[in-house]
Amino acid sequence: METITINVDKRDIKGKGAARSLRRSNMIPAVIYRGGDSMPIKIPKAEITKFINTTAGEQVMVKLQFSDGENKFALMKDFQVDPVKRDLLHADFFEVSLTEKVRVIVHVTTVGEPIGVKRDGGVLQHVLREIEVECLPDKIPGHIKVDISNLGIGQSFHVSDIKLGEEIKILTDPDGVIANVVAPVTEEVAKPEEVAAAETTAEPEVIKKGKKEEAEEEKK
Repeated sequence: METITINVDKRDIKGKGAARSLRRSNMIPAVIYRGGDSMPIKIPKAEITKFINTTAGEQVMVKLQFSDGENKFALMKDFQVDPVKRDLLHADFFEVSLTEKVRVIVHVTTVGEPIGVKRDGGVLQHVLREIEVECLPDKIPGHIKVDISNLGIGQSFHVSDIKLGEEIKILTDPDGVIANVVAPVTEEVAKPEEVAAAETTAEPEVIKKGKKEEAEEEKK
């Protein structure tokens, strides 16, 4: 697994005012979590923005390098963006040990055009786009690619079809469907004679209903 180094510093001042001040100086407030503990840090905006844009949602281990020489390995858990300005506001990291297994969510991408779509006109459906795995931090796959080119109509690619090796345990239900190919939906068009027959059948019902209503009026 790829590891990217990001320079960070500890921060002592907390609160919204301090966070705004950090952003004005092109620093992004962040937090490192480990068990029940947390450590507030600050990261150069340029570095964290480049990291997010480069990884594009992939699971990538980060080496957080402190100015005092200390370093911590971590995974980014989340980040917040201003809904209007789209500026990065905050980031959360989860500290990991290289000797302890972790559970993470990994994205699944499909490659290839199913034969059931290309040859038979079927429709490809994506069901699961991510799965949960357990492994050592340096074994986490950035993403998982699965080849679905052999899928025919009525066939599915299941979680159990993914092969990652003994070092990575898949926790998601093996019966879960990653993608499948279904038959194209065809809309039946009624024949002219069927339409005419339906109209003829419906007419007496209307007349009958009218007579019933007239009879009820006579009783009043």
